[in-house]
Amino acid sequence: MKQPECRAPDLDLLETIIAYNFKNRSLLERALTHRSWAHEQVAPGAEEKARQLHNEALEFLGDSVLGLIVADFLCRIYPSVTEGELSRMKHRLVSAPTLAEASQRLSLGEFLRFGRGEEKSGGRRKNALLADVLEAITGAIFLDGGLQASAEFVQRALGEELERANPMSAAEADYKTMLQEKLQAQRRSGPSYVVVETLGPPHRRKFLVEVSWDKGKVRGEGGSIKAAEAASAREALRMIREEENNT
Repeated sequence: MKQPECRAPDLDLLETIIAYNFKNRSLLERALTHRSWAHEQVAPGAEEKARQLHNEALEFLGDSVLGLIVADFLCRIYPSVTEGELSRMKHRLVSAPTLAEASQRLSLGEFLRFGRGEEKSGGRRKNALLADVLEAITGAIFLDGGLQASAEFVQRALGEELERANPMSAAEADYKTMLQEKLQAQRRSGPSYVVVETLGPPHRRKFLVEVSWDKGKVRGEGGSIKAAEAASAREALRMIREEENNT
């Protein structure tokens, strides 16, 4: 499904993949256009003209539309869970890694229009750009066909992730995500998890996991490796916040 670099994206093929036919195809073309390509098409200094060509505004719109669609889906499927549980599930579903994985399944990266520099640097394989184009296409479909059409696209694109979403798995992953993002925000190396001990009989197994980062390490316990990792990440977050309060 690789698109030749010298040719425009095959929009007929892409519409078949995403199961949506645009009334205004210029919206789809714009959704596929990275700013690096747009800036190569205009004269130096023509920033406003370039902004009319690339997909960042559609990405901004699509981010909000996608969040609304996912929130509506979760509220209908889990009407009795808490707001915190809904927020955790939504956070996972609209995160860049989740959107990038869905984008890869649809081969969206192969249809993007990049400038020469971004093309050479492997833009088609970058998770952030893959997530961005899925958001941009969501925004384009919303403008072209309305909320229902965009909701149908999101539910197809994120079908696997929506099926797997549940409060327990979101809670187990949430502390790990928060710890990762906390360290990244501070420009520190990411956390590393190691199972250091397994306790109890097979039917009542307990796992002890140690998480380490550049300035410390701590352990957490759980009935599964994921639960133990979440417990250790939670304790690591507590320690990091205490350090911040004491400085």
